[in-house]
Amino acid sequence: MRRTRHAHSAPIVVVMNEPRALPPLALPPRALPARPRDRLFAAVTLVLAVLLLPVALARHPGRARELACRWALRRRFPAEDLTGLTDGAMAAFTAARTEALWRHGQLIGLTSGYRDPLVQQRLFDEEVRRSGSPASARMRVLPPAESSHVKGIALDVRPLEGARWLEEHGARYALYRIYDSEWWHFEHRPDSGGTPPPRRPHPGATGH
Repeated sequence: MRRTRHAHSAPIVVVMNEPRALPPLALPPRALPARPRDRLFAAVTLVLAVLLLPVALARHPGRARELACRWALRRRFPAEDLTGLTDGAMAAFTAARTEALWRHGQLIGLTSGYRDPLVQQRLFDEEVRRSGSPASARMRVLPPAESSHVKGIALDVRPLEGARWLEEHGARYALYRIYDSEWWHFEHRPDSGGTPPPRRPHPGATGH
């Protein structure tokens, strides 16, 4: 599958950053409370997108909302890396989070997308050492040959409110939550015909 790199320049604005961290063991999204600061960040990012909209209109009138959203989210999530995603996954994710911000005031950031096979193997090996066996490790991490991150179709998202939005609305973009154990993990599955794939308990339940 061809992978795409996207680069758009944007005006310099204030950066809202926070440390990146691996997600904790999952609870059902609706069982977890939303963090007040996430709602504050969402409100500030939406205001920033509105302020950037005239610049986006001047540069690309037909894509102004998408670009203003992308620029604003880049300031909110400056460490995220969307390179390596397939064209379809990139387009679906961009469209979904553009709608989420403009229509519902929700942020969707990416904590992990495409992974190099060597990186995926390292993560799997580390989990084997931590958990004590390959079978236990597969409940949280898959080896490269089975990983949708390596295929460029997996998206680990944040914050929780954004994942909730994507779980509710993602089907129109062929983006689906895949595992009960991971509220943050979504995959681009355009071949599902609009029907959500069967939810699996955890990554090791079956290969993917």
